[in-house]
Amino acid sequence: MSFFPSLCSALPCLLALLVNPKKSIRKEACWTISNITAGNPDQIEFVINANIIPPLVSILKNEEFDIQKEAAWAISNATSGGNDAQIRYLADQGVIPRLCELFTCPDAKIIMVAMEGIENILRVGKADAANDPNNVNPFADVVEQCKGLDYLEALQHHENADIYQKASAILQTYFISEDDEEGGEEAAPAQTEDGSFFTFNNQQQGQGGAGQGGFTFGS
Repeated sequence: MSFFPSLCSALPCLLALLVNPKKSIRKEACWTISNITAGNPDQIEFVINANIIPPLVSILKNEEFDIQKEAAWAISNATSGGNDAQIRYLADQGVIPRLCELFTCPDAKIIMVAMEGIENILRVGKADAANDPNNVNPFADVVEQCKGLDYLEALQHHENADIYQKASAILQTYFISEDDEEGGEEAAPAQTEDGSFFTFNNQQQGQGGAGQGGFTFGS
């Protein structure tokens, strides 16, 4: 097949276009790269080897939003189709803070794209944590350090149902420990020897608790 040789020759050109003075050309270059990273790990590896990820991260940090969102697609697609090593590389290049910043953007679709990218990275981190004596997901720590956790908490109150459901799912899966869950469960009622249960005055239950509709965390 001639696809991969053609891709190898095209990628250096796309790399040059990412820094072209014309905004429209930079945008189209990001869009083209996003179609390549939507492919298989081999295609993503070619993009990585062409050193295209760092300028994409720079675009996410510095460009106007209409170009940022094309770069976000390129990065998120790479997290979806990439293998674990490639996803770790993306995280090492600083994509986590850049994607988390998009959690506050006005475009619901791009918020979902950014959350999906973060979720894919966190999934690899969770698998890595299983082999860590301290059971630490390093990527979850980065999300928290760059205020991504705060943004996810806020997104639980977003008007778009898909967004707040996705945010809640990420929080539940990657940021609520088993100890937290156990601590939040109500204690089972005490039982007497004859099998009956003690009852307690539950009049104040629900007062002063967290608001309905979402997980909350201490600052």
